[in-house]
Amino acid sequence: METQSIDYTNPLIQDKHQELINQSEDETDYIKRCYLFVRDEISHSWDIKTEVVSRTASDVLKNKTGICWTKSCLLAALLRANQIPSGISYQLLTRADDTSEGHIIHALNTVYLKDLNKWIRLDARGNKEKVKAHFSIDEECLAYSIRAEFGEIDFHDNHTDLDDRLVRILEKCRNISEITTDFEF
Repeated sequence: METQSIDYTNPLIQDKHQELINQSEDETDYIKRCYLFVRDEISHSWDIKTEVVSRTASDVLKNKTGICWTKSCLLAALLRANQIPSGISYQLLTRADDTSEGHIIHALNTVYLKDLNKWIRLDARGNKEKVKAHFSIDEECLAYSIRAEFGEIDFHDNHTDLDDRLVRILEKCRNISEITTDFEF
């Protein structure tokens, strides 16, 4: 299904889909290529300290940057463009290495592998020091491990679209530094 945030019929998404599908050997290879493209070629906005706010999958592709919320929209869009079911899952994480700065919402993807008849989760946030996510169909290799002692939660959920509250936050922000999640998730 196409949504406001996961706008996979956008010509930019369709062009990138065609480029990636032409390079792929099979569906699993396509999924991996999409994942690696979003993880490695699209910068995480906080990491590069940009003020650009990408609000949709096509914005992320056009701007070459997005936060985890919208990078997950881009990965879902590229997969859905190839009729691969994909959704969004969330984690509640601390902003710091303790609870002193509160919590944030982290988004990652769910992907259905038809050949294996199972859902997996992939995290295309982007790697950096202390953040190492990898493509795996056998075990989760996500960007963040949950630390329950700090109130962190892995929801293990699967949503068809970006949460409406997150969409509204993105719509209100003029620059990336205005993004906050001051609500219960």
